[in-house]
Amino acid sequence: NLKQIIALFSGLYNKDIDPMALLDTVNLRDKAKNKFKQLSGGQKQRFSIATTLINEPRIIFLDEPTTGLDPQARRNLWDLIKNIRDAGTTVIITTHYMDEAEQLCDRLIVMDKGSIMAENSPAGLIREYSSKEVLEVRFGSERNETVAPELKSLCDRMEVLPDRILMYSDDAESVLENLHQRNLKPVTSLVRRSSLEDVFLRLTGRSLVE
Repeated sequence: NLKQIIALFSGLYNKDIDPMALLDTVNLRDKAKNKFKQLSGGQKQRFSIATTLINEPRIIFLDEPTTGLDPQARRNLWDLIKNIRDAGTTVIITTHYMDEAEQLCDRLIVMDKGSIMAENSPAGLIREYSSKEVLEVRFGSERNETVAPELKSLCDRMEVLPDRILMYSDDAESVLENLHQRNLKPVTSLVRRSSLEDVFLRLTGRSLVE
């Protein structure tokens, strides 16, 4: 069971670890008598991290730790990673989830095809490569291309996609107001804050890489 596995690892590392206290750290006390194979995906990930903590490492490497987990398990693992980081351990994560990177990382490196494209804090990357806000507008797939030239002067940067137009600006509400003043009324509109996904796609492009 899990308690015995921790005791085994403690002996291998010559560490005096309280198994139950460690299981408390990863919120698995109630699974102490379970076998590893009986755990869910998220529980297995948390237990794997627990065995890593036995040797009191200064750095932990996590390779796509939340891949395949449901939303609740992802959030639970995020909380665990934040607690480990806040306790003073350096955590290095590889991930394709931009929301995960934005939530967990103090510093990010964006890589594409093995090359470093950018490096900064999440907020720093957004400031450098995007805008504070993004206005997403849809005029209908057949109209987006024809309307686009009239919109270009209203924002800092624009991206025309098959299904929508992205207008980057520090004040997206004002951009939307200008659209209506020019009688350019989109079928749908959405004002949102800029995200790391906007940064990532600007740096690496939107073409699908297999």
